[in-house]
Amino acid sequence: MGEASAEAAMDVDNKGKDASSIKVISVQERLAANVQLIEKAVKQKETRTLFSKLIRITQAIRKELSAHDVQVFVRSTLPTSLASSAAIVEHLQQVPATTTKDNGSADTAELVLATSDPLPEVEIYAYYLALLILIDNKQWPAARSLSSLTIDRLTTFNRRTLDVLGSRIFFYYSYAAEKSGALAEIRSCLLALHRSAVLHHDDIGQETLLNLLLRNYLAFNLYDQAEALRAKAQRDTYRSSHQHSRLLFYQGQIRAVRLEYSDARDALTQALRKAPAPAHGFRATVTKWLVVVRLLLGEVPDRAELVAPELHGALGVYLDLAATVRAGDLSAFASVASRHVSTFKADGTVHLVSRLRANVIRAGLRRIAAAYSRISLADVAAKLGLASTEDAEFVVAKSIRDGGISAMIDHDNGIVVAAAGADVYSTDEPLAAFHARIAFCMDVRNEAQRAMRYQMRPQHHSFEEANEAREKQEQELTAMLEEDDADF
Repeated sequence: MGEASAEAAMDVDNKGKDASSIKVISVQERLAANVQLIEKAVKQKETRTLFSKLIRITQAIRKELSAHDVQVFVRSTLPTSLASSAAIVEHLQQVPATTTKDNGSADTAELVLATSDPLPEVEIYAYYLALLILIDNKQWPAARSLSSLTIDRLTTFNRRTLDVLGSRIFFYYSYAAEKSGALAEIRSCLLALHRSAVLHHDDIGQETLLNLLLRNYLAFNLYDQAEALRAKAQRDTYRSSHQHSRLLFYQGQIRAVRLEYSDARDALTQALRKAPAPAHGFRATVTKWLVVVRLLLGEVPDRAELVAPELHGALGVYLDLAATVRAGDLSAFASVASRHVSTFKADGTVHLVSRLRANVIRAGLRRIAAAYSRISLADVAAKLGLASTEDAEFVVAKSIRDGGISAMIDHDNGIVVAAAGADVYSTDEPLAAFHARIAFCMDVRNEAQRAMRYQMRPQHHSFEEANEAREKQEQELTAMLEEDDADF
């Protein structure tokens, strides 16, 4: 027992030593490492990999970052004579003081030494950190003011190593304006920035600004202007899959409002497929629009699609809406639409939901035609919740003309006589469904092929390989001719 207790005590001591030997990296040390990463990226003229890594590292320490940390970083990185340093510190002073731990900022303030001429990338990165603090603390006026100063400073440079940081600045500039209720005021500035990004061949800036402009137009229901911009500014290839998924979502919204439901469904489906898995809010928003568009097309989504655990019950209203459309119950549909009208307005789908009334009636007529071979128009009006038999007669006649149901109306007796059910395989429906599935698979294959990256090879290598291949073919051809002559 004594030896066992002694060994246990030694194990505890060793574990304590191991735990004490682990060094906790402070926020300032991580920011200092980020500055070194920026310098490395600028030296290598890297505009994608290293700066994307910088953004990911910054987002990882965002919860630990405080206004005091950013102020220490600015004072230790940027010279006091620089106007940007004073502007950043002045805006950060508007953040209310908190009781959070400073993470050793005071002890590590000298980790990064200020230089007389800092890199523009380091200066813009300091602006970026300050914007994160202001937005996390919901200081919208200060965030809008500082983002405007950042845009003014950013436009004085023309460096491709600023493209990734600039795209994040553009996003937070629009986000702060949206939260401040000044989204319309920045539209001309966004257009000017997009024009500059096109002239400077700033790919990630073009993608980000195009999405911000589309969001700006759609916020004010300017669908025609949004479609005109998208048609002229849309790119063939996209550097960021996240920005591409956002563009597809906005394109689906525009198509749905313009009654192009098939194109809207395709765009929304691709947006949902390209959306990152952790973006539950974005995926829920796309799914809401996709559900309504599919209902307008006569498709009823499965229940499993609307009760996915990652959506956290955000689609409960749309689950009830799909159930009423499936049942063809007009009174239940009117009840759901009136009870959740505020939700539909917040989601921007209220106009599309109002168009579903005809689909509910059509679904109800199909159920009635499948259940009854003969039924009076009065009973049809009662089952569909229509006001009179004249309305029921008009609705049934229109559905027969559109091909929704196969039936005929006996006007003398006031009854609807359903026709014998036709074999669906004798129609073009299986061919259309098979074609749609093949087209979807081909789109997936083409997009995957376009997304593949191939290693760039020097051009002279390709010439040498082509010459070798040509010489090899000539030798094979000569050998074949010699064999033919010998056989002859």
